Amino acid sequence: MTIRKVVPRRGGMARNMVHLGIGQVTTTILTIVLNAVMARTLGPLEFGELYLVITIATFSYVVVDWGYGMLITRETARHSGRAGELMGSAFAVRSASVLVACVVAVSITWLLKYDVRTRVLAGALILGWLPQYFGLSFGWVFRARERMDLDALLNVVLKTATVVGSLAVLALTRNLLVLMSVWSVAGCLTLTMGIAMYRRQHLPALTANRSTMRELVRDGAPFFAVNLAVALETYLNVNILYKMASPEVVGWLGAAANIFGTLIAPAGIFVGTMYPRLSVAATDEAEFKRAFHVALRPLLLLAVLGAVGTYLFADVAVGLIYGLEKFGPAADDLRAFAPALMLMYLGMFLSCAAVAKGNAGWLAIAKGTSVALTTGLVFLLVHICQERFGNGGLSVPFAMMMGESLMLVSGIVLVRGSIAGGMILDLFRGLLAGAATIGVVRLLPNLTPFLAIPMCVLIFGVLAWVVGAVKRSDFESLLLSFRKRTPLTG
Repeated sequence: MTIRKVVPRRGGMARNMVHLGIGQVTTTILTIVLNAVMARTLGPLEFGELYLVITIATFSYVVVDWGYGMLITRETARHSGRAGELMGSAFAVRSASVLVACVVAVSITWLLKYDVRTRVLAGALILGWLPQYFGLSFGWVFRARERMDLDALLNVVLKTATVVGSLAVLALTRNLLVLMSVWSVAGCLTLTMGIAMYRRQHLPALTANRSTMRELVRDGAPFFAVNLAVALETYLNVNILYKMASPEVVGWLGAAANIFGTLIAPAGIFVGTMYPRLSVAATDEAEFKRAFHVALRPLLLLAVLGAVGTYLFADVAVGLIYGLEKFGPAADDLRAFAPALMLMYLGMFLSCAAVAKGNAGWLAIAKGTSVALTTGLVFLLVHICQERFGNGGLSVPFAMMMGESLMLVSGIVLVRGSIAGGMILDLFRGLLAGAATIGVVRLLPNLTPFLAIPMCVLIFGVLAWVVGAVKRSDFESLLLSFRKRTPLTG
């Protein structure tokens, strides 16, 4: 049988980032609306329970996904004709593993002595999420072919359907099981659209075979180890807080974590855009360094600006979305996340580069060590934070800052050959601009957030230019990156 050669359409890096960015902005707005309505309707107690169940289901899907996404994106970017067998085989394995994951997850909730309601909700959510995970999986192939527009569209469809259905349900009832059934319907719609989009790209038909399944399980193991460590951190932290503090504290942390996750999105766009290119360039050290440096310089500035904005406007974000009357402590959680935000931006990109170069195994060891450190610190600090601040959730951002520092150092070590000395100097320049921005903004008179936030961005941009963190060459590189590249054969 002859495998049809598929020629991917590749756009400029900035063009792909714009596509993902538009999709991310859209889904972010929808997510903010949904979280605001859910939190205000349910209150901190029930919202904390929902956040616990979502955390359990998310952790379960780390096992179901196994790491296939990173592997399939990398392999499809290098050999696009394999898309059909890789995707089909992944679907077959995941269909079986989700049942096992559901049984194990519910059994763990029983061992932890959660009530029947929590066990039922956890099991229902795990099974109900399967269609949406299948649908979003087509985005792996679209990203490999640098069709970020299609990947973004899938996410927008899912989020739109989820929000519309959820708002309708919450207007009628606070029943979480009914709410989850709506999420499943939205997933089915996303799956249907994903299949249609895949076929329109004239990609190979989905097929499954045992040898490819074994390949996915074997070669996906290092990616799974990294993803498992990431999910395990949140899973353990939330359960520790739920047991050692209170569901209300978990609700505050959940509110802050939802905003924090939104703020991390730009880093995800960078990683999602660069990973296929870094994977292809991994065999050419000169090309790899060039791609690495093109993305790292703007990411440094974005990381610092994100941390500065989080620190200065945490109260504004929590008050606008959740309301400070019930979720005031969530603002303290979010503000404490600011240093970790900057570290995560840099760590995510360095981890992406390390995986592209084939160092996923070493990265998994580093992340596992980081999770052990973070979880241990949360366990030690939760009572201290609860007694001193009345909010045990502060232990999580404090501990995460230490864990992400370890990951940053590990990422630097794994890709040290691609890091130029000037990058370190750029980081210090960015930090200087960030510290100066905080000082200047605090000297300003009280302004409405709609003026204060743009002013903060403008001040940071000017100061970054003054200290040399932004150069004219950066704007020239940005303009060049919008140009289309020539197609590459698969």
